[in-house]
Amino acid sequence: MTSILTSLGRTVLAGFVLLVLIIFALGGNFSSAELPFVFRWLHVMFGVMWIGLLWYFNFVQIPSMPKIPDEQKPAIGKVIAPTALFWFRYAALFTVVTGLIVAGLSGYLHQAFTLQAPFRAIGLGMWIALVMAFNVWFIIWPNQKRALGIVAVEADVKAKSARVAMLTSRLNTILSIPMLFLMVAQSHNTTWFVIVS
Repeated sequence: MTSILTSLGRTVLAGFVLLVLIIFALGGNFSSAELPFVFRWLHVMFGVMWIGLLWYFNFVQIPSMPKIPDEQKPAIGKVIAPTALFWFRYAALFTVVTGLIVAGLSGYLHQAFTLQAPFRAIGLGMWIALVMAFNVWFIIWPNQKRALGIVAVEADVKAKSARVAMLTSRLNTILSIPMLFLMVAQSHNTTWFVIVS
């Protein structure tokens, strides 16, 4: 068991193996798996990683940085942050892609994007998520590359880039709250949006 838990790859693989065993134990089979459900599950998994990392940055890393001695900060900036930002970017990308696939396979992509009833809630949630993903790839990541020294820049540009990345990450934190509500409300609380339909 230790050999599984000491490797992230083996740990994740073990999670998928456990899932397959649970599916079979409960009488499920893969021939009856519905494609929209599979992509919805993937969408939720990637979304948990994306928003989890967003909240890690905003609730843990950013507030903790002033408390870390200067000689220890390179461990964050050179090792932890670049790795976390890699998973953060790609979790955002795969969350968006799988979400679009779910909406397409389920037949409400156009109605959601054009905020038509009865898909206004999830449509607005999708638009907010797209703004957030844009922020991740085109504002946060380029500024973090400068702030972390991945791209060499002058000290004043580095400081300004760190601030822009932080403020944009905080904006995404604000946006994540209504986005998550709208995504869940669409399928689990249909009475909230009947009036505007």
